Amino acid sequence: MTIYAIGDIHGQLTMLEDALARIEADGGPDARIVFLGDYTDRGPNSRGVIERLAQGKAAGKNWVFLKGNHDRMFSMFMEDYPRNDARLLVGYHWLHERIGGIETLGSYDVPVPDGARIFQIHAAARAAVPQSHLEFLSALAPYHEEDGLLFVHAGIRPGLTLPEQTEDDLIWIRQEFLNDPRPHPWLVVHGHTPTRAPEHMGNRVNLDSGAGYGRPLTAAVFENGGVWMLTSKGRETLKP
Repeated sequence: MTIYAIGDIHGQLTMLEDALARIEADGGPDARIVFLGDYTDRGPNSRGVIERLAQGKAAGKNWVFLKGNHDRMFSMFMEDYPRNDARLLVGYHWLHERIGGIETLGSYDVPVPDGARIFQIHAAARAAVPQSHLEFLSALAPYHEEDGLLFVHAGIRPGLTLPEQTEDDLIWIRQEFLNDPRPHPWLVVHGHTPTRAPEHMGNRVNLDSGAGYGRPLTAAVFENGGVWMLTSKGRETLKP
């Protein structure tokens, strides 16, 4: 089986379209694609990204959508009474300049002016964000296991079974997972921690190449135990 995966998109619709075109050129229009989460924040068109993915889902595309921490922060803000993710640093919130919520709301034509209060921004966002987008976000999966691969946004807590993993770890974990060189029951394919280029570490593959900061969006191929990056020139082997 050939499985494709796309790393953290972060509102980069043009990059997403390019990655989808590369995948279709390699695997055809029915290619199986796993999206690793973080569709929103930082980039210029989170609305367009969610709309594109939701349209693919509605059309019955062979696509799997995972939940990222930024997607959960967006969902939390859009609840009847906005919540803040407890995994954020003290003093941070979704509308903090380093997180990216301001850019996401901007893509829905909701400004966040200086001096505004959260209840005002929340009311404007509730009026502007389509219900279909909220439903898309609420249906995101915590992980996807297939063909000896475990796709997840951030990683796993080593030594725990899948049922023992918490959503907080699956979408937020970093050092405890990244610094563990031991083999896992699967090759873990993840994003969440941006790097300059995709990495194959033997027990895990990181596909977050920093699209949220303007760097290229990574699409990868998993087939018969091999891993490739998909470039404009085709497949390039990604070795441990």
